[in-house]
Amino acid sequence: MPVTGSLQRVVSPLPLMLALTFSTGIVDAVGYLGLDRVFTGNMTGNVVILAMALTGADGLPVVGPVLALLGFAAGAAAGGRALRRAAVGWSAATSGILSTVGACLVAVTVILAVPGLDEPRKLLVTTLLGVAMGAQAAAARQLAVKDVTTVVVTSTITALASDSFLGSGAGSHWRRRGSAVALIMAGALVGALLLQLHLAAGPALAALVTLAVTWSGHRGRVRPPEPVRTA
Repeated sequence: MPVTGSLQRVVSPLPLMLALTFSTGIVDAVGYLGLDRVFTGNMTGNVVILAMALTGADGLPVVGPVLALLGFAAGAAAGGRALRRAAVGWSAATSGILSTVGACLVAVTVILAVPGLDEPRKLLVTTLLGVAMGAQAAAARQLAVKDVTTVVVTSTITALASDSFLGSGAGSHWRRRGSAVALIMAGALVGALLLQLHLAAGPALAALVTLAVTWSGHRGRVRPPEPVRTA
């Protein structure tokens, strides 16, 4: 008769986090090029833009970056609270958070698909994208995939260069680091191209990627071991 043991993890979160990094590139391209030069994933860039805007430099926006920052912080705080009792790795809470991120991106797609986009709706979209990216960053932090935060690659580039033959020569994790940098660039490229089709096209693709990642991660996070038959 079959004998079963404890559940076993079978899916590495690395490819899933790299897919979300691609999605972030799309979202930031939409925010910066389609929503008046606002980053909703890369908060370092957003803080710098806001600081320059406060001096009145080059007509940079103030309200948008502030809302993106507040939204990001709120999303990260909510994600952290939801994950406070979860173990490191993919859990039901992770799936719930990323499902919410996907739902926010779907909502943004619907809002942007309605003709006649005005300033209040732009600011609503900016805030929603900030919330989504903050929650995503909290989930990625819990998954703890080294060098892949999904929302920023500055530390990844630092590690890549530092461990290269020009630096320490360690060369560790260069594939994942290079992939993260390449994918956020590819996402930004795709996001910029999709803006020529429609402002809602980028968030729609980002929503599909996020929901696919969520489904894959949740479905593949555990499985029962193969039954062992005894005579």
